[in-house]
Amino acid sequence: MDLTTTLEIDTFLPYMRDVVRCEQSLRELNLMWRMIEASAKMNCRQEAKSILPTMAATRAGFNRLEQELVASLVREKVANVLDEIGSKAQYVIDIVVRNLYERTADVGFLATDRELCAFVAGLDHDRDAIRLRLRAYRSKYTVYDEIILLDPMGKVLAQIEDGIALQGSTDALIAQTIASDTYVETFRASDLRPGKRQALIYSRRMLHPDTGAVVGVLCLCFHFEQEMLGIFRSHRDADDRSNMLLLDAENRVIASADERWISIGATVPVNRDAHPRLAIYGGREYLVRTFAAKGYQGYMGPPGWQGQVMLPVEVAFGSGRSNALTTLDSNVADGLLSHARSFCPPLYEIMTAAETIRRVVWNGQVMTAGHGGDMLKLKTISEQISETGARSNELFSQSIRDLYETVLGSNLRGCEFMSHLLVDLLDRNLYERSDDCRWWALTPELRGALAAPERDWETVERIGAILAYINRLYTVYTRIFVYDCNGKIVAMTNPEQADGSPVLDSSVDADTLAQVLALHCEQDYHVTPFAATGLYGGAPTYVYHAAIRDPDDDALVVGGIGIVFDSGPEFSAMLHGGLGDKEAISALFVDRQGRIISSTDPTRLVGTRLDIDPDLLALPNGNSASRIVVHDGHYAVMACTVSSGYREFKISDGYCEDVLAVVFDGFGVVREPIGLGCRADRLLAADLNGSGGREFATFFIDGALFAVAAENALEAMPACDISPVSMGGRTERIGLLPLQCESGAKRFAWVFDLGYLIRGKPTVINSSSQVIIVQHADQTVGLLVSELHAVREFNREQIVATPFAGPANGNLISEVIKANDGQLLIQSVDIANLFETLMTPNAAGAVKALY
Repeated sequence: MDLTTTLEIDTFLPYMRDVVRCEQSLRELNLMWRMIEASAKMNCRQEAKSILPTMAATRAGFNRLEQELVASLVREKVANVLDEIGSKAQYVIDIVVRNLYERTADVGFLATDRELCAFVAGLDHDRDAIRLRLRAYRSKYTVYDEIILLDPMGKVLAQIEDGIALQGSTDALIAQTIASDTYVETFRASDLRPGKRQALIYSRRMLHPDTGAVVGVLCLCFHFEQEMLGIFRSHRDADDRSNMLLLDAENRVIASADERWISIGATVPVNRDAHPRLAIYGGREYLVRTFAAKGYQGYMGPPGWQGQVMLPVEVAFGSGRSNALTTLDSNVADGLLSHARSFCPPLYEIMTAAETIRRVVWNGQVMTAGHGGDMLKLKTISEQISETGARSNELFSQSIRDLYETVLGSNLRGCEFMSHLLVDLLDRNLYERSDDCRWWALTPELRGALAAPERDWETVERIGAILAYINRLYTVYTRIFVYDCNGKIVAMTNPEQADGSPVLDSSVDADTLAQVLALHCEQDYHVTPFAATGLYGGAPTYVYHAAIRDPDDDALVVGGIGIVFDSGPEFSAMLHGGLGDKEAISALFVDRQGRIISSTDPTRLVGTRLDIDPDLLALPNGNSASRIVVHDGHYAVMACTVSSGYREFKISDGYCEDVLAVVFDGFGVVREPIGLGCRADRLLAADLNGSGGREFATFFIDGALFAVAAENALEAMPACDISPVSMGGRTERIGLLPLQCESGAKRFAWVFDLGYLIRGKPTVINSSSQVIIVQHADQTVGLLVSELHAVREFNREQIVATPFAGPANGNLISEVIKANDGQLLIQSVDIANLFETLMTPNAAGAVKALY
């Protein structure tokens, strides 16, 4: 998210103990660097003149870090929290709108039910039969807690609840519904639902089945409280630190995850523009995110409704710790860290500062190596630099790790929540499909037509018209068809495929027919596995079936109804809708075998298999998992959640078809590891520093430790200062680097890729890369290396000559240093051999090019 708005650092800093500690440490270290610089100026200005500019730059860097780095850390943490609660707030309103969209279709269809219309019109007086029919509907669409039929004057003709017998209503929605040719959505107190503070009612006028005159009103009363309780229970944070809310257009609470905390009817502050500011409610400060509905299939939900999450600031930054780095492969962790500049700028700033300090320490050690006399003063300064540098490295290494852990943990949690949302959307959507097929199987005209011994052309036409009417209301189906007890398809909608060719299937397969004929009661249904079918143009989808029973004998199955779910666009809409504007994230639905059901990744086709760990495919229902993986040559956060059903769907209705939602959030291409800055200090045992030995400047090339004699090393400079120059010549000559001259004259040195010279592979330049300036006789060059280490003294017995050393053999390594009791071998680069190699005819003049 964009935090371009000014953020009041002092407002949030007191709640971030780790950042406060970092700020204090930065202040202390800044003071130490100031003292070292002042001491060098007073005691050994002449000896330290070459290092003073770097020290001054370091001090200036700490001044900047005290202000900018702390601010960046605060901004990053606030942004992470706002993103997390924002995802939950958006989910609250989106899932409500998607659910209510289905209600608008339900009321439109049920209001045209011939039996109900005949009863309301006075053509049928069997109230008990009508109540049974309404209850049969509610037993399938369990989201309703009451269904009411009224005449135009508001008299209650039938209802399904026994507890409160309604005689009539004076609610204005009755007149409004009669005057409307579509549904009416009402949310407020109503005498139709006495005892309820607010009721969500979908109403539609009913017409005389013969004359078309308005004869009454159907009211579907949505079980609003139960639905919101389920949403809150499923998706509120586990430790209840925040509160999830649903608000109306006036910012009044209409549903609360914790009414004891924030009550229904309260007016709360909102934050629709994601500003990083605190809001006060009830004397407590909150971080808030608010989202209006984005709409679904053109339906925007009740006017003005909003989803909101409120998180008290005092608990916003004190939990959510992750152990992602502990379990992550070190090479993956280091490689991913190389993308810090793009996915976490504050983290990149800390890493850059750490490299600067490490270079200052390394340069100080190089300058004083092997010197005595007046240089002893500088040696003392160097020791102070080393000590303060070690403290700085410790601070930066811990800050890098803490912030890295924070960023990864936030992304892991965010992707887990997204996968949970996606699979929940799928379960909720398919729940409606199971309801639809069972209810439509009870259509009297269908039951009577299939029970008849013969069907004439007019009967088939009438069946087709009924199915066409249903399909126009419920556009999530490619086609709806009815078949007899032999499996022969009697009628279907959309008998042509998308390309104009006819649907070739004229009957259902034997296995499906057997399953449908064996369904025990009207509550049962059958779903074909997700597989290719001619009813869907040869593409894979789910087909929902329910048995159509004899109107005089419910035990006798006379046929069935099948509804072909339009899985391609519908699943894609779920995935893209759940992802929102997060273009870098891809998402998939897969089954327990990893077979892809739908995907936002065009390279992952439906029906192919996703390469995913078997342990994730075996997760229990409702469980989620996340981890860092390498996906398509990129580092990515991967998260998945296994479906757990919705209401009775997949829970108690006997249907089992587990689906996993899998999410990938990419961070960049796989790169060479760059290290976390502190690994080098752990490679050499502390007892290796000897006396009377030789001093070497050590550094890394792709994770391997190398050394050059300290007397040949002048200083290290950042690789980002290299100016690429294309003048032909050798691949290892990569550019020029400006040098600091005592006289002030401008000089440059050629830079050579030492890694390429040694192993024949170009070195990848990143934020850790350095150039070591080395000299031999009157010649000076720069050597590109991966990372600096230290300057150490080794006993002579630890230094062993390598066989066949020399440029004639192409061997730049003349000696090996046996460190850590011989457990670690450090390759020593022979500077004389190196320069002789660089002076070959192809490189003639390159080394002398110092100007």
